[in-house]
Amino acid sequence: METTYYDHGTPAERWERAQLFFDAKEYATAARVLGGLVEEVPEQTGPRLLLARAYYHSAQLRRAETELRVIIERDPVEQYARLMLGRTLQRQGRHTEAEPHLRLASALAGDFA
Repeated sequence: METTYYDHGTPAERWERAQLFFDAKEYATAARVLGGLVEEVPEQTGPRLLLARAYYHSAQLRRAETELRVIIERDPVEQYARLMLGRTLQRQGRHTEAEPHLRLASALAGDFA
């Protein structure tokens, strides 16, 4: 099996490469690197959350939603994942579904209106 640039190197090297692509606003490329990394270390929240963010910024909203729901299923009080899920749903025009996630994210952040 041929190793591509996207899955070449140790998990730490791929994590660093993905962050560089993300910081350079190359979101689709960051997602390509992160996809394999998340498969390799599915229990880690950091890579999955960055993958969801890369999907969000590259307008792959259904994929972002899927990754965010996995995070929230494992850790229901992950504030940033709740916020991102709410925004992802809003961006898809699903405002009613987004509202509970956004309210909970605000509460978890200590923002009580």
